[in-house]
Amino acid sequence: MGCDRNCGLITGAVIGAVLAVFGGILMPVGDMLIQKTIKKEVVLEEGTIAFKNWVKTGTEIYRQFWIFDVQNPQEVMMNSSNIQVKQRGPYTYRVRFLAKENITQDPKDNTVSFLQPNGAIFEPSLSVGTEADNFTVLNLAVAAASHIYPNPFVQVVLNSLINKSKSSMFQVRTLRELLWGYTDPFLSLAPYPVSTRVGMFYPYNNTADGVYKVFNGKDSISKVAIIDTYKGKRNLSYWESYCDMINGTDAASFPPFVEKSQVLQFFSSDICRSIYAVFESDVNLKGIPVYRFVLPSKAFASPVQNPDNHCFCTEKIISKNCTSYGVLDISKCKEGKPVYISLPHFLYASPDVSETIDGLNPNEEEHRTYLDIEPITGFTLQFAKRLQVNLLVKPSNKIQVLKRLKRNYIVPILWLNETGTIGDEKAKMFRSQVTGKINLLGLIEMILLSVGVVMFVAFMISYCACRSKTIK
Repeated sequence: MGCDRNCGLITGAVIGAVLAVFGGILMPVGDMLIQKTIKKEVVLEEGTIAFKNWVKTGTEIYRQFWIFDVQNPQEVMMNSSNIQVKQRGPYTYRVRFLAKENITQDPKDNTVSFLQPNGAIFEPSLSVGTEADNFTVLNLAVAAASHIYPNPFVQVVLNSLINKSKSSMFQVRTLRELLWGYTDPFLSLAPYPVSTRVGMFYPYNNTADGVYKVFNGKDSISKVAIIDTYKGKRNLSYWESYCDMINGTDAASFPPFVEKSQVLQFFSSDICRSIYAVFESDVNLKGIPVYRFVLPSKAFASPVQNPDNHCFCTEKIISKNCTSYGVLDISKCKEGKPVYISLPHFLYASPDVSETIDGLNPNEEEHRTYLDIEPITGFTLQFAKRLQVNLLVKPSNKIQVLKRLKRNYIVPILWLNETGTIGDEKAKMFRSQVTGKINLLGLIEMILLSVGVVMFVAFMISYCACRSKTIK
């Protein structure tokens, strides 16, 4: 009788030990299976989950615009007053709805090249008005012309054309004209061949960004989606030193198994540079655990605060000998036009940058850029890319409409918020195909390990207790 009981207790302990060992073994084996599956599915080649979503995103992406409507144009021109602006928006467009084009795999270096077509469709239901709404904004052609042609004699000629066309420092334009282009009356009078159409994003529709050439991950999953070349080059030719390098991915995805300690690098053709994001917090997105990475203020700091940024400082006068921060001169990237990029409302910029502008209210929650990354696959499941487009205006003795200005202005024209969030159906599929299976496997591992350890300990204690009674 005692033997039967003792044998039963030993059997129970052995079963517990086997379960615990099996649970322990399943952990590395399960992780290995997960890694193997993920490595197979994130490669950018026909037939994988990643490739299907990469060719044409299943997420609806919107670009919202807020226009800075100038309230006191005459005071600025006559008295060099601060520019008073009033933000109006959002005006919303659906973008990135077109599939990638000219997709070409190159097995020699395990890359895939493509073009990203541009298109924008106005969404009235997500906008405060129509594309015909009027705004008082800086005259793009006048501001750019005086900057592109600093020669005094040329500026005398420009002045006569500006006067003849009745152009001024400011103008009234519709939303459609301001964003997508209009024929400028001043440029139409130019005696030499010049593009007469101007607009903040002209040309856009029926154009394409690229060619991009990215690694497909077949030889090394740690390189998947990382850009090899852009427009056939590894460098941009806009910046000095390492600032000119094209780093990371295009931010739509990153190599899998993302760690919180990583610095995620990506390239944005909108701002003509590579930039980076750092981990901020864990976020639950529609039942999917994601890591939120944000663009830190350090990325926009002056070389005094962040020496790594020394090669982004190009304009010594405007940037007060590189001590100003928060704006990026991208004129080299924009055919010499005095375009400056910043975060909306000059968030993270030095106070001197916005001292000539009234009506701005920087707010970190509304104006910063973030990416929500699913860490196992490296896919970006939600993002908000926010940036502001500004133009530099300088005084000019030869151009009448700029003659009374006594200082430089970095004038905000608009800011945009490009957003995308994984849809409910896609999120459901992602939960069942990826996170659900991983969570289930983890749960089974923990149950086996926990039950096994508890059984082993309980039966061994009972066995020892029975043995001691028998001996007595």
